[in-house]
Amino acid sequence: MTALTVQPSLLDLDADVVPGPLAGRVRRTALTDGAWIDVLPGWLSGADTLFDRLLSTVGWRAERRRMYDRVVDVPRLLCFYGEDDALPDPALDAARDALSRYYRAELGEPFRTAGLCLYRDGRDSVAWHGDTIGRGSSEDTMVAILSLGSPRALLLRRRGGGAGTVRAELGHGDLLVMGGSCQRTWEHAVPKTARPVGPRISVQFRPRGVR
Repeated sequence: MTALTVQPSLLDLDADVVPGPLAGRVRRTALTDGAWIDVLPGWLSGADTLFDRLLSTVGWRAERRRMYDRVVDVPRLLCFYGEDDALPDPALDAARDALSRYYRAELGEPFRTAGLCLYRDGRDSVAWHGDTIGRGSSEDTMVAILSLGSPRALLLRRRGGGAGTVRAELGHGDLLVMGGSCQRTWEHAVPKTARPVGPRISVQFRPRGVR
């Protein structure tokens, strides 16, 4: 893999890698059709330290997928950890456990899996989609995204249009949780950008049976 570097946050140097409190700090935004997002900037302290550890220890892989009549490269690197897999860093266990405790009364179950994406530069992206493989296609659920490294824009739009676009710049330990009907009634994307941007790792925590 080509060497990647990220400009550390000045507030993140020499910090322990620990999730902060959620209660009283998460900001919820109601969308339409029963969808919502929670946002908490800088939730994980020491996020740049964790970025460096994951960059070097995760078994990143490139994938190819069929797109219409041809097979194309997926424009990011991936690694998925199922519910029986050990996560690659104890900080991710701590983050998943903290999210499970905070959201369990509302979600009704813990977060169990972790999907990791490495966006190497502005050419890497993810197209508009909802996490609708499995239960997300028919049930309300949650997907919690922990962002590490350089900030990138995550966009959300209502399926079918009519509600405008919601934009969040996520990096350096920021947290965004999509809940309610969000996976069915809204879509999200990380678009390509021509601006010079550093690498970013996105960690998506999901409950059982949601992809």
